[in-house]
Amino acid sequence: MREIDELINVDDPAWPLLLQELADADASVAVLPADAGVGRASLLQLQVSARSNLGAVVLNCGGLLVDSGWLRVFGSPSAAGLEGLPGLAEINRMPPTLDPAWRPGAGLVVAHDVLGGVFALNGGNPRDAGRPGEPGEIIYFAPDALGWEALGAGYSAWLSWILAGGLREFYGGLRWDGWRSEVSVLNGRQGLSFFPPLWSAEARRDLPATSRRAVPMAELLGLSRDSCLQFDGADPGFLGVA
Repeated sequence: MREIDELINVDDPAWPLLLQELADADASVAVLPADAGVGRASLLQLQVSARSNLGAVVLNCGGLLVDSGWLRVFGSPSAAGLEGLPGLAEINRMPPTLDPAWRPGAGLVVAHDVLGGVFALNGGNPRDAGRPGEPGEIIYFAPDALGWEALGAGYSAWLSWILAGGLREFYGGLRWDGWRSEVSVLNGRQGLSFFPPLWSAEARRDLPATSRRAVPMAELLGLSRDSCLQFDGADPGFLGVA
């Protein structure tokens, strides 16, 4: 197991390049302030270095709010409080102190969206966990399809795709006139609940006609899991704590 100094003091840290990528982003991105202590502890637990984009985000920022908070990329937030964005450590139930035996199970949850969608980084045996994709690949739990899909990219390529404006096409059929104003008033622990639900024929036919309300993200994730179990008996597994 590598010590924290070995993980942080690298010759080519990713953060300076990532800062430039953030400055040039084709999407609107807010970079939240970090808690240095939480960032170091998370890096040590994950055993990733500051050379990687994942390590750079965890160590240097409290998270990224993309497109007015439509997507929340988790980092190590400073004094998040009850309404602030949770951190990667909290979302993934990481131990408060280093535990060499801890593993993130089927995968590491790295981001949530306001619809209750979940982006996760596959673990070493995704097929054993009933998930698509290869080890180290980002997969997405789609609340409109109630299932996981592989995105064909690792964390760094996925983050670059987001910053290049990839969310516009990805969510093209799931956004409505005025979505930004609805999303921007949510806090970091809320999402939007739809009725009829996103997976229904009614919502697919006319999304703008659905009613929407802000709910705790934990409630939204729970509804998705319950719906999966009700329809085909398949548990989507860990979707993150919120």
